[in-house]
Amino acid sequence: MKIIDCFMYFDEDMMLDLRLNILDKYVSNFIICEATFNHKGLKKKLNFDINKFSKFKNKIIYLVLDKEPSNIKKISPEDNQSVINSKILDNSINRDIGQRNHLIEGIKKFNDEDLILLNDIDEIPNLEFFKYKSKITIFKQKMIYYKFNLLYPNFFWMGSKICKKKHLLFPQWLRNIKSKKYSWWRIDTLFSNKKYLNINFVEKGGWHFSNIKTPVQIDFKMRNFAHHLEYEESGIDINKLKKKISEKKVFYNHFADKSDSNKLGYEAELKNLDLDELPKYIIKNKNKYKEWID
Repeated sequence: MKIIDCFMYFDEDMMLDLRLNILDKYVSNFIICEATFNHKGLKKKLNFDINKFSKFKNKIIYLVLDKEPSNIKKISPEDNQSVINSKILDNSINRDIGQRNHLIEGIKKFNDEDLILLNDIDEIPNLEFFKYKSKITIFKQKMIYYKFNLLYPNFFWMGSKICKKKHLLFPQWLRNIKSKKYSWWRIDTLFSNKKYLNINFVEKGGWHFSNIKTPVQIDFKMRNFAHHLEYEESGIDINKLKKKISEKKVFYNHFADKSDSNKLGYEAELKNLDLDELPKYIIKNKNKYKEWID
């Protein structure tokens, strides 16, 4: 039973190198999908270079998505600003989903009993503590911000999820599964593709290395990802990001409900994390990552 690690890529070479080195001894193949456009729909060059990761060349399956989803909504001259913004958001999310679902093209070749691990590139599961027990497993991950040893306290990220290929409906299905184990009497689970009884949680489930970037890189990322409109309208810029990082404060409220339109401009304070709680690869290579250790 192989583990196949699947994720999207934009330009995150440092995070990709980290991921490959941490997961190499557990994972049989890495499936990477890059698109020729960003979530705004603007064309972008392909950034992935296999020569930078030649050590893992035999394990990497690299996919390119060069077609936008068929459900992109056209903006009409008659649309008011509210409708335009709604369409922009929907289109951005649909591009994100389309890229994630394109991973299925690399998954098809594997056996039904193989395990499909789905994550974003900066969601790194701790596979040392993983044993296959249930149809779906969700990794409970520490939320790390700006630096490898800055922790978003009292918050866990349910990012990485894994199931057998025979159970996988499509990648976004696995991404959308609710991070909650429902009771047997919840009849609604029989008719839902998001709520399940047969879920296992890995308590020491790894790390979500969010925004381990410079202020310039974070700003670029935020202006290109699915919720770029929310960021652009927030008034946050590079200088404000610099201030947030220097003060060790997050700028995004991860506790907020998805429907909450006021997630940015948050003030939660980050706490220093003991290096022993990080992946062993980072500890062994502290000098390599000294820029990213507070």
